[in-house]
Amino acid sequence: MTTAKVYHDGAVSGARRALDAFLTALLAVISVVWIYPVLLILINSVKTELSISTSTVFALPTMETFVGLDNYVYGVTQMNFLSSFGYSLVITVTSVVLILLCCSMCGWYITRVSGAVSKGMYLLCAFSMVVPFQMVMFTLSKTADTLGLNTPFNICIIYLGFGAGLAVFMFTGFMKSVPIAIEEAAMIDGCNPLQIFFRIVFPILKPTMISTAILETMWVWNDYLLPTLVLDIKKYRTIPMAIQYFRGSYGRVEMAPMMACIMITVLPIIVMYLLCQKYIIEGVIAGAVKG
Repeated sequence: MTTAKVYHDGAVSGARRALDAFLTALLAVISVVWIYPVLLILINSVKTELSISTSTVFALPTMETFVGLDNYVYGVTQMNFLSSFGYSLVITVTSVVLILLCCSMCGWYITRVSGAVSKGMYLLCAFSMVVPFQMVMFTLSKTADTLGLNTPFNICIIYLGFGAGLAVFMFTGFMKSVPIAIEEAAMIDGCNPLQIFFRIVFPILKPTMISTAILETMWVWNDYLLPTLVLDIKKYRTIPMAIQYFRGSYGRVEMAPMMACIMITVLPIIVMYLLCQKYIIEGVIAGAVKG
């Protein structure tokens, strides 16, 4: 009996190791597939324009095709890329900060205050995640012009509306796992609602705060459609908008400088994601499982 059990355990262990090895190999292949486009952009960003337009687009740079940082210098100087980088930075920072502040408060209110109003707010935020952007983009453009929300310094209000659905959903799910006794103790000590939120609740929200910030940052930083509809493209161009202006007349595209600017664009997001990816998993699990 003991021998049979040992044999069974060994067979199960061997099958598990084989499954783990298969999954590791499969995920490695998937990772290569996902990373390959970024590597392709990096390779072509240091090559000549002619080599990209020919069949050598997938080849590594050679002595004849390698141009170093010339494409980066051209893209930054000729296309006023630094100005676009600044506009994108302002829009992303203001939008993400506003989303985190307002949506964390909203999620706290929905969790702690029971009633028709809080339930209605939660349903509206959840419903906003399933509404296609194409249904509201024309009305949104007119409304933004009427209210003066067509500059990089106040477009964050529009991003707050579109980003509130996911953010409120995550904050509400996490707040359900936080014991209310902590807040009641602070209230007994004399704290008002604002002091309870910023001194007690806000630090507890760190995992969800970071994961939400990363997700919203990747969305706002890479967004092309909303700034194109709302902003005055003659005055303000975000990075995705500026990259489109590498297209010249008669369909000509300056591929090499475009690749260089795309690489500059994706690099900050990649670094941010790699540094904070553990918080994404931690925050999502905390909001989805504990809640």
